[in-house]
Amino acid sequence: MKCIKDMKCSNTLIQEVFSLARQMIILADEGNASANDDGCRLLFGILGDCAYKIKMEAQREKEMHLIKGKWTEGEENETSGR
Repeated sequence: MKCIKDMKCSNTLIQEVFSLARQMIILADEGNASANDDGCRLLFGILGDCAYKIKMEAQREKEMHLIKGKWTEGEENETSGR
């Protein structure tokens, strides 16, 4: 997706970040549940930590867009979930 200074495009990309973070959290949870050794638990722990940090940063950016009036109502549903 190519976008330069297009707020709608930026919002779509932020929504993608929420989706990727959600997928990372699910993968980390599944990985931790099936981990057989410390190395795997470490890997999936790092993945989960990173996913939550990414999600928090995306939420901050979304809130800035909301404050600036550059986030539409239809885009609200992407922050639900884990």
